Amino acid sequence: MSDVVDQVCADWPAPANVVAGCTLRTGGVSTGPYASLNLGAHVGDEAAAVRENRSRFVAALGLPAEPDWISQVHGTAVARDAGPGAEADASVTSIAGKACAVMVADCLPVLFAAADGSEVGAAHAGWRGLASGVLENTVRAFQAPPGDLLAWLGPAISAANFEVGEEVRDAFLAKDPAAIACFTANAASRWQADLYGLARQRLRAAGVHRVYGGGYCTYGDPGRFFSYRRDGRCGRLAAYVFRQP
Repeated sequence: MSDVVDQVCADWPAPANVVAGCTLRTGGVSTGPYASLNLGAHVGDEAAAVRENRSRFVAALGLPAEPDWISQVHGTAVARDAGPGAEADASVTSIAGKACAVMVADCLPVLFAAADGSEVGAAHAGWRGLASGVLENTVRAFQAPPGDLLAWLGPAISAANFEVGEEVRDAFLAKDPAAIACFTANAASRWQADLYGLARQRLRAAGVHRVYGGGYCTYGDPGRFFSYRRDGRCGRLAAYVFRQP
C-alpha cells in the first residue's frame, strides 16, 4: 500500500484479506480549515481539491474505484451493497474490492468484519445514531451471526472533550440504564459522554464481543484529526474497510 495518504490502520485481528483504517488530516492538497486531506465534498472545500484528495485515497488503498460514499444523516439506516448517494449511516457488503466508508470529524466510526473475511461494514455513530440503534442495525445487516463479527472503534471525540446536556444522557438511559456508567457530571452541571464506552455497551448487547480500538481523541489532536466541535468549519476523515478477493 502506498504511503501517500496518512492513516491509522485498524488494530484488530481481522482476516488477512480485510483492509481497514481511518485517514488522518494530512497528505492532501486542501487548504485553510480543510488542510489538507479533506475527503468531504459537502463541507465547503474546493471541489477540485476534494477530487484530488479522493484520488489519492483510492490510489493509496489500491481500490478499483472510489467507495460509494453514502449520504449520512445521523440516522440508523444501513445500506447493503450501497450505491452512490444512498441515504444511510452504515453500509455492509460481501463484494470483494468494494469499500464501505464513513466520514467523520468527532463522530465515532465503527468498522466491522466477519471472522472468515466474507463480509465487511462501516457505521457512522454520532450520539443520535448510536442512541437510536445504528450499530444494532448494522450487526443485523450481516449474514454472519453477531458472535462471528469483529468491530474496530476508530478516531472520535473523547469523553474528556465531549460535553453534552441532559437530553443526550436521557436518550441513552431510556434504552439501557447501564449507560449511566458512560456519563460523568462536570462543573457546569452538564455531562462528559464516553462514546467509546457507549458503543462497547451497545455492541456487547447486540452479541458482538470482539471489539477493538478506541482511545483516540479527534478534538484533542489537531495535528492529526479534523474536529467539528473544536473548529466548526473543517474537513472530514474517512474510516474504511474492504475485503480483497
